[in-house]
Amino acid sequence: MEDVKVLGLPAEKGRWLLVPLGIIILLCLGTAYSWTIFRTSIQETFQSNATDSLLPFMVLLIVFSILMPLTGFYIERFGPRRTIAVGAVIMGIGYVLSGLTSSIPGIIFTYGVIAGAGVGIVYGVPLAVVARWFPDQKGIAVGTTVIGFGLSPLITAPLANAMIQANSPEGWRATLMTLGIAFTIIMLVIALTMQYPPQGWRPSSWNPVVNTSALPPTRGLPMLETYAFWGLWICFVIGTSAGLAAIGIARQVAEEIVKLDSAGIAWNVSLFAVFNGLGRPLFGWVADRFTPRMAAIACYVLLIIASLIMLGTGEGAVTSYRFAFCLITLCFGGWLAIAPTSTLILFRSDDYAKNYGVVFTAFGMGALVGTLAAGRIRDLFGSYTNFFYVTAALAVVGIVIAVFSLKRSPSSAISSGLGAD
Repeated sequence: MEDVKVLGLPAEKGRWLLVPLGIIILLCLGTAYSWTIFRTSIQETFQSNATDSLLPFMVLLIVFSILMPLTGFYIERFGPRRTIAVGAVIMGIGYVLSGLTSSIPGIIFTYGVIAGAGVGIVYGVPLAVVARWFPDQKGIAVGTTVIGFGLSPLITAPLANAMIQANSPEGWRATLMTLGIAFTIIMLVIALTMQYPPQGWRPSSWNPVVNTSALPPTRGLPMLETYAFWGLWICFVIGTSAGLAAIGIARQVAEEIVKLDSAGIAWNVSLFAVFNGLGRPLFGWVADRFTPRMAAIACYVLLIIASLIMLGTGEGAVTSYRFAFCLITLCFGGWLAIAPTSTLILFRSDDYAKNYGVVFTAFGMGALVGTLAAGRIRDLFGSYTNFFYVTAALAVVGIVIAVFSLKRSPSSAISSGLGAD
């Protein structure tokens, strides 16, 4: 195995190039988080309301969360390169057709369904590839790769805004079409570099308890029969429901509770995106260095602190608001690393693609639960403040579940090449 190479370099060095390449792919996919940049222009074009202009983004998230787990079952059959290529083309077609459509329902279908399907197909592939090449540093490698999705708005939001302004009127059309074509080309080129290591390859300095490549392939999803899976799934729902809801209401909380001006609100988008991105490698490292259980507990403790801060935040408390939401988005980003890293550590690594696809369904459930809860609480109590009682309580529940369930059984420990807890 000494002659294995990655991008012309010895595997031990060349595998590190797959991380930034994976980041670039996820940067392209993460443009979905910049939808807010397009909404105002689309509302003006179709004379629609705010709810209608939000529907394409909501549908994209739903389709994304459905397609991502389904794709996990086919990566092994078709390979990383072909899977990325197919998803990239579908996403690009969705963007281009969105720029040509003449109605909000049309954008819901082209952007939400078609582009969302492309995002769902591609998203898990770079993570699966990096996970195979880094059995010795799962958390930091996967956590660093997935940072691209969270940090995407820092790059793509101002880029899209500048393109829209430069192509007015209706600059959003040309922007979506241009980005769709550009992203497709970028991902197709990078797809050529995405490949699994040869069967039996492992880093020379890594000495697992058992060589997982010698184990026979599994059928079905034995992971579903473990308490660890259900504990991880529920913990992931809790983490994402709090995080996605907070991201969704960040602007309204700033306006209604803190009374922040529009300039300050706009700056928050970039600030929270930074912490969202930083949470991924940070908590990926914590899960690697300690255990998934400790990473989850640390995340929940920070969420409790943030919730308590928000319960005492009022008009003019800008620093408290920003600090609390930085912690919340840090934790949300953290769960996008804790979940895949835990899947790698707690269960068989060779089944990662399909295993994490199933675990990722918690993301969609978290989006649904968190968003509905935040909106309902606002309608019932007239303020978002009471929502933070819920996030604090859920974090406590999450700690209890993590303590008792996020641990390897002897059988899964053997298949992961690691020791049991």
